[in-house]
Amino acid sequence: MRLTVHRKAHFNAAHRLFKKEWDDAKNEAVFGKCSNPNFHGHNYELTVSVTGEIDPETGFVMDLKILKDLIYNEVEQSFDHKNLNVEVEEFKTLNPTAENIAVVIWNKLRDNLRADLDLMVTLYETPRNFVTYKGE
Repeated sequence: MRLTVHRKAHFNAAHRLFKKEWDDAKNEAVFGKCSNPNFHGHNYELTVSVTGEIDPETGFVMDLKILKDLIYNEVEQSFDHKNLNVEVEEFKTLNPTAENIAVVIWNKLRDNLRADLDLMVTLYETPRNFVTYKGE
């Protein structure tokens, strides 16, 4: 029997959506106010979902304390109260859209999970705008 466990977390971060190759007018036309040269911020909400078999010894799919610590160490420590474009290595060359942030988070977490566990990351940039990534 496969089951999914979920852990919620959050972080606050600033970013700017833009392409260096484009002038300010084109960046504003494509990214709107999200291309503000002085950056803008979000209170990101994150749900990390792990699917797998229930361990007959522990009754866990995954120990949620381990997942909590993993999210804290790999995501919150790296992203919370940071300017993503300036302070997070991955986004020095990658536009920090919600889509790209979710993929980066998935990659950071995936490397730390057992191979038999499936991972899904849901990232809310606003209460109404969110993305989901399952590694596909």
